[in-house]
Amino acid sequence: MVRQLSQRFDGQPLLFSYEAGPCGYGLYHQVIACGHDGEVVAPALIPRKVGDRVKTDRRDAQMLARLSRSGELTPVWVPTPEQEAVRDLTRAREDMKAIELKARQRLGAFLLRHGKRYAGKSKWTQAHFRWLETVRFDTPVQQIVLEEYLAAVKDAQRRVAGLEAQMREVLPTWSLAPVVEALMAMRGISVITAMTVLAELGDISRFDSPRQLMAYLGLVPSEHSSGGSRRQGGITKTGNGHVRRVLVEAAWSYRFPARKTRVIQQRAEKTSPTVQAIAWEAQKRLCGRYHRLAGTGKVTQQVITAVARELVGFLWAIACEAMGKPHGSRATA
Repeated sequence: MVRQLSQRFDGQPLLFSYEAGPCGYGLYHQVIACGHDGEVVAPALIPRKVGDRVKTDRRDAQMLARLSRSGELTPVWVPTPEQEAVRDLTRAREDMKAIELKARQRLGAFLLRHGKRYAGKSKWTQAHFRWLETVRFDTPVQQIVLEEYLAAVKDAQRRVAGLEAQMREVLPTWSLAPVVEALMAMRGISVITAMTVLAELGDISRFDSPRQLMAYLGLVPSEHSSGGSRRQGGITKTGNGHVRRVLVEAAWSYRFPARKTRVIQQRAEKTSPTVQAIAWEAQKRLCGRYHRLAGTGKVTQQVITAVARELVGFLWAIACEAMGKPHGSRATA
């Protein structure tokens, strides 16, 4: 089909547009390999007429062609094959983590249903697993159920550990490995978090400003304003939910006072003095912001979300520094 269209237009380079879907970016790479240009557009951002109730493939194609010509389509970022492979790895680890959580919940519900309560401080530690090995039930069937639930938890943990080991193994050969190490100078940003962010977004220094990145991740407030009134609501939650989730988890670490722990300092020493300065400035600012907002009586989740939003700005500044791009004097501007 590409060859036929190219011949119809005297071999001139063509632009192919199609909606992003579950089939990946194979068609995009095929179009690029044929010497043409392509764009994968976000379905949720395609302008649509409210009263249009007729939908066919032909009408959709004509609509995409008109919108593309007028510049009203929003193309998504297309990862390279290397980038997509790392993203598949991080997402597989996330899926296995969800399976592990579900297995823990099922085991915990089974024990609670039969009055088996752990008296220790923390669950899923070595001490907790030793306690689980001592739990006994009156009937052999229930004992088998316990062993199966316990085996499911351990199997999920082995899968998660295996994928995390694979992530650490592939990191040195990844083109964004220097950016990962730079981001790890930040408090709350482990190798898993840094690789997840960059696997989903690629080089985040490609964004023109931290505000653009914040909006891309859906961490900015929604707004319904008209005339002289201005009303803001919760965050928009658009964009990549995987990155938004790990950043919110990372933001919880800033509820403690600013401090250079041994682990953070060891990671920071592998980076440049500029990156270390940005990371320390971020820790002081974000820890202080958490306590200021919490002191006003705001809901804790709202405070954490606000901290996560500012955290994005500092991550952008560090990524720009690691890639040798200018980032200005304020990461949160």
